[in-house]
Amino acid sequence: MSQRNLLILGANGFIGSHLCAYILKHRDWNIYAMDIRASKLAECLTHPRFHFTEGDITIHKEWVEYHVKKCDTVLPLVAIASPAVYVKNPLAVFELDFEANLEVVRHCVTYKKRLVFPSTSEVYGMSEDIPYDEETSRLVTGPINKPRWIYASSKQLMDRVIYAYGQQRGLNFTLFRPFNWFGPKLDNVWAKDATNRVVAQFLHNLFHRENIVLVDGGRQKRCFLYIEDAIDALMRILENNNDTASRIFNIGHPDNLCSIAELAELMIEVMSEFPGYENIRSRIEITSSQGSDYYGKGYEDVEVRIPSIEKAQQYLGWQPSTGLRDALKKTVAYYHAQMPKALEKA
Repeated sequence: MSQRNLLILGANGFIGSHLCAYILKHRDWNIYAMDIRASKLAECLTHPRFHFTEGDITIHKEWVEYHVKKCDTVLPLVAIASPAVYVKNPLAVFELDFEANLEVVRHCVTYKKRLVFPSTSEVYGMSEDIPYDEETSRLVTGPINKPRWIYASSKQLMDRVIYAYGQQRGLNFTLFRPFNWFGPKLDNVWAKDATNRVVAQFLHNLFHRENIVLVDGGRQKRCFLYIEDAIDALMRILENNNDTASRIFNIGHPDNLCSIAELAELMIEVMSEFPGYENIRSRIEITSSQGSDYYGKGYEDVEVRIPSIEKAQQYLGWQPSTGLRDALKKTVAYYHAQMPKALEKA
């Protein structure tokens, strides 16, 4: 395979940091990367094929345009993806997730570059389809007075704009929709005021021996995908063998379906297998809170979110392989190994 030049914006995030490390280890591609910090990229920074610039895509616009022009494929991963922010600061979500990324998309159109763009499972909103299909499912969001939907709406509009650029301007693109990806480097589980994605939030509670709060009783059901399986899918998309990846893909693990309440119990069970946490179940309680109290009055949620992955199986030859318990154990092991000294004897 010929050497490629790949531009990754938001490289220090959960997805970007794993993807960069994998590519540098297994491919001969050059990576040009930008993010506002490099805390998750320590293993990449000294690599001769990794070219990192600390910066903000909303400020360093000339750098971004120059590198879009320079590279073969562009992967913009910069986004706000936290329900707490959707409710509290919806304009920030729209301005970054849609407006800032739209400039990058337009550069790809202008310079005829391939775009691999992260959509989200949330674009399906409150669709009643089970499972969600990329081509036929309706995208249904809530009322305007529920700003929780600003993220889903911003991403959905971006999907439609990218698709239209493909139709009218020949943009070569892939849209991928992550369904609850998790694993090492997901979020900072050590911060005292952590408001993380659910797996990281529960890890924060467990490591700090704090009670777990289930939003709306934790009845919501999700399909969880381990990051190694996710990166496998992304690599198949980036490689685009036989030009089969120019479409929309759900990337998730339908067999890893469980409720958030069941997830909490399973994480407690897995955590109890690690030194210092053998009796964690007796040290904490599982409580419940209304979503409007936990996130704010502009919040509401989806009961069940299950992807169809037939397109990824057919066009990418991809199949997730990591069961939920094994994935959780690997994730807990990663965080346990880096646990701050202050928590070891708490």
